[in-house]
Amino acid sequence: MRTFLIIWSGQFVSAIGSAMTQFALTIWVWQITEQATAIALFSFFFHFPQFFVALFSGILVDKFNRKHLMILGDTCVALCTITIALLYSTNNLLIWHLYGLAAIYGCFGHIQNLAYSTSITLMVPKQHYTRASSMNTLVLQAPAIIAPALAGILYSVNGLFLIIAVDVTTFLIAIGALLLVEIPQSSPDKTDTNNSENETIWQKIAMGFRYIFFTPSLRAMTIAFSLFWLFHQIGEVLYEPMILARTDGNAQVLGVVVTAAGIGGAIGALILSIWGGFKRRIHGMLIGFIGSGLGKIGLGLGQKQLTWIIAQLYSYANVPLLLSSSNAIWYAKVSPAIQGRVFAADHAIGMIIGTIASLISGPLADRVFEPAMKSRGILASIFGSVFGLSRTHGDK
Repeated sequence: MRTFLIIWSGQFVSAIGSAMTQFALTIWVWQITEQATAIALFSFFFHFPQFFVALFSGILVDKFNRKHLMILGDTCVALCTITIALLYSTNNLLIWHLYGLAAIYGCFGHIQNLAYSTSITLMVPKQHYTRASSMNTLVLQAPAIIAPALAGILYSVNGLFLIIAVDVTTFLIAIGALLLVEIPQSSPDKTDTNNSENETIWQKIAMGFRYIFFTPSLRAMTIAFSLFWLFHQIGEVLYEPMILARTDGNAQVLGVVVTAAGIGGAIGALILSIWGGFKRRIHGMLIGFIGSGLGKIGLGLGQKQLTWIIAQLYSYANVPLLLSSSNAIWYAKVSPAIQGRVFAADHAIGMIIGTIASLISGPLADRVFEPAMKSRGILASIFGSVFGLSRTHGDK
């Protein structure tokens, strides 16, 4: 576990810097546009190119040194962040720059994440798969506890530049942690090696999809997770602009709600790290679906800051349970020698879902449901008393 803990520590620190930059950029874009679509397009450009990278990344991860791929991914992501800082400091930063850099960031971040996730089974004993996965979920959730507050303070002092400087420093720490350790490489699967010699590149790419399709348990999990993830991601894309719209762009309120989500995720991950999860991991995945979904419903129905805080805290407290349980099943079901291609196929499906959610969420909010929920909208008379009426920025 020592190697895993060193790498995990570097990723944790790096995630704090990334969360600060993401929060600050969301505020910057909202101040310029005041449109949910502009923010949703970040998610679209982040996810969409990853689908094409995911088709080949599995082959790379199964063939090349995973430590080197992680360093490559972290380095390229850091360069994207530095580019944003340079454009901002020279007053040349435009929204379309961020969309292009988000695409590059997402692609190399995907390679780094895939190399990292497929190395876990080589660094961690089987009985600790759920625990290690919950610690990785902590990396995703815990930075939200402190990142909004730090970003808010630094943003008021020096805008984006100081925040990005912190982010780049955290990337260097993550790369330094990787340089300190050696990550074991998986032994080639003899059967897979013999088959690969006679396969075309497209057959190798399709291998991961075939494996999922012809493994009933993984196929069922993929279908269930995809259906959940579509609506979850729509909520993820829209909740920040929703809160900004309902609070006249109050970044402090948004920061508190984002922090509540981080606290909920951290609490859930810590409990799971100690407990170890359900013996039947599928139960943890399903209970996590239900809990997270109920929290998101409460967030959408809420009109006050306290309601949003409680809803996000509860929703994210369930996220580690569903992600860790799901990941532990994948770790146990798929041989390390082919995890790169199989996990890449699963990630590619997730990218499709994330892209669809990002593409439709902004226009649905700005052009369909917001107009429909105005005082004379077609849905106002039906749902207005429950959800409240929509107001434009100039409404009193």
